[in-house]
Amino acid sequence: MGKGKVWPSEREAYRDRLTDIEVVQLTDYKAHSHHLYFTENGWHDGGKRVLFVSDRENSANLFSLRVDSGEMTQLTDYPGNDALDACLSPDGRIAFVKVRRTLIRLDLATLEETELFRAPDGFHIGNLNCTSDGLSVVTCLQEDLSHRIRLDLGNGYVGHRELMEAAPNSRIIRLSAEGKAEPEIVYEANRFITHINASPTVPWLITFCHEGPWHLVDHRIWGLDLRDGRAWKIRERLEPKEKVGHEFFYPDGATVGYHGFRENGTNFFGSIRYDNTGMEETEFGFDTWHGFADGFGHAVVDGKGAVKTISVWQRGADGRYEGPYTLCELRCSFHSQKVHAHPRFDPEGKRLLFTSDKNGYGNLYLVRLPDDFASLPPLTV
Repeated sequence: MGKGKVWPSEREAYRDRLTDIEVVQLTDYKAHSHHLYFTENGWHDGGKRVLFVSDRENSANLFSLRVDSGEMTQLTDYPGNDALDACLSPDGRIAFVKVRRTLIRLDLATLEETELFRAPDGFHIGNLNCTSDGLSVVTCLQEDLSHRIRLDLGNGYVGHRELMEAAPNSRIIRLSAEGKAEPEIVYEANRFITHINASPTVPWLITFCHEGPWHLVDHRIWGLDLRDGRAWKIRERLEPKEKVGHEFFYPDGATVGYHGFRENGTNFFGSIRYDNTGMEETEFGFDTWHGFADGFGHAVVDGKGAVKTISVWQRGADGRYEGPYTLCELRCSFHSQKVHAHPRFDPEGKRLLFTSDKNGYGNLYLVRLPDDFASLPPLTV
């Protein structure tokens, strides 16, 4: 084990038993491996490599996998580490890594590490995002209430509602990507704030959320102007107990995607501009955990419950999404965050990356999308 260690390929291709499409299993190790959170691009080196986190040798560390050969390079060495979060700089040369209560700048060429920030006592760090100009890292500090509430959010959302109701002090902060300035508190509220997303094109624009059970939070998706700290609601609830969330930016940096559920059992995925114009939504009749779109007319959701497949749509000439089609089997347990499917298209919209523990351990899977989605079988529920 060690930083810079090269691990041999575990890559194996097979034909999916439901659709006969080729699926490439990228990792195969008796510990959980997963790609970055679905809102965060992990592709780098011109799309030849992808970042992932693996618990191999009993510690969570960051790795880079060369997709064509399967060869993996270990980028960090944090013994006894339970979890890790990371994001990429826009040019793909730097990874910003959260380890426990510390934020580290990691040069992917030299593997040199620089500590940028350590959370103050009584707080922990949320997820990370880099602004589109590469100058800043944005994250959230959240008051640690684990001494008052039994929390296991990463494994079944234990304490999720209780933490929302406790209204912890949360602070969205901006850090210099080079460590050249003091941290700046951009926004502060006594809310359970998470899910920091920076626009990939607009340096001053991010979204964040008020976390908790989606039908109980006051409002889920918020926009924030980093220039003046102004916050506003995005995609207001349209009916009582409607659930909307898992927001992400489209490549244009102005459109926000999301998915949701209505009280009558209808599911939907949708998009809206950050200024609340141009809303579009597509309904479907089965349960899902996450939805994602690539900005090139493709959308995907990961099925749960009765539907254990990756399901995809393609936008037709009339602007409507055609589908859903079954892309491949998923059979993911979703038992913990490490084994959520989190499907995400690559930056060109050609490949789909997801995680599944269908074989007992979380592993990364990659599927190349067909040119004609109509060649895939329609999803039947």
